[in-house]
Amino acid sequence: MQNMSPENGAINLLRNCADARPGERLLIAYEAPEYGYFDAASVGVVTRAARSIGLKVETLDVGFDPDTPHLSPALLKRFNIADIVVFLARLGDQLRFSEMPVGKRVVVSFALSEHQFGSGFANGHHAAFLALKDAANQAFDRAARVRITCPLGTEINGRPQMNMTSEGDTSVRRFPMSVFTPVPAHSFSGRVALGFLTGTGSRYYDGYSTEFDAPVFALLDHGRLTGFEGQARDVARANAHYDRVSARFGIDRDFVHSWHGGIHPGCGFPWDMRRNWERWGGAAFGNPRVLHFHTCGAYAPGEISWNVIDPTIEVDGLTLWDRGAFMARRLPGGPEILAQYPCAEALFQQPDTDIGLREPG
Repeated sequence: MQNMSPENGAINLLRNCADARPGERLLIAYEAPEYGYFDAASVGVVTRAARSIGLKVETLDVGFDPDTPHLSPALLKRFNIADIVVFLARLGDQLRFSEMPVGKRVVVSFALSEHQFGSGFANGHHAAFLALKDAANQAFDRAARVRITCPLGTEINGRPQMNMTSEGDTSVRRFPMSVFTPVPAHSFSGRVALGFLTGTGSRYYDGYSTEFDAPVFALLDHGRLTGFEGQARDVARANAHYDRVSARFGIDRDFVHSWHGGIHPGCGFPWDMRRNWERWGGAAFGNPRVLHFHTCGAYAPGEISWNVIDPTIEVDGLTLWDRGAFMARRLPGGPEILAQYPCAEALFQQPDTDIGLREPG
């Protein structure tokens, strides 16, 4: 790809995702880099890009609330005078399934750093990935049977019953667009191979992640977790994790809400996932090497995620994800989308396969 830069990535966010026009008012709601999630440069990158295309920019530090995120009166007041709100803060992600004030274009950024704004993740044309998302949604909506497997032994089958209304997805715009609409899990059954459990970015808590010594299989029966199989100590860890999180929040322990896979081959995670599980869970799920279940809680996104690494997804016998590679050209309309957006085609030709997996230690 040519002309990739952090500022061009931010302009992609503003023009192609937020539909920004010169003279409009932009509010950047950010969290301080001291929290270790968004870097120190991202606010400056978006601010410079916004001013370069004629936007009026204000910024507001919204902090970070791990357990009870909400739109504060101060933020709502600033919402009222803005045309566009860009969240460079986990607050936007935490509230992505909530109602936002009407009449505002609200964007949550999953590009967390200057590096990511300058990569193919942010520079791939936003419209290309909106189109690929819609094409994938239609493929699942028409499907009679979907099968999910992975090298560790995942075996999940079901018929998607998609919610294609606005209620089936989030209430905010996401940048970059990196997943299709969540597929409800109530019509899926089988076993999911897991190397770890981690949160969903809804709320944050001590003991956010649990890693296993060997693969653990979560048993799924029509949207319900029915148990775990694996080494005894790992199974005990998994059950204890679910018991603790469900008790803490008073939620349905065994509910499995939905799943989705990554569609963005530029979505790399160049850091060790173990250094910051929260950051990994909030940024890496858009890579096609990750398939992500929302579990523990009868709502999206739940509080515990299952992450299937290098999934294969077969839709009525057609392999659309092949061991972590999204075969976008096999989608109806896929070749036309990629022909229209050569920048996206280039990312599929040279995908970023680094999702932060490192050897323990």
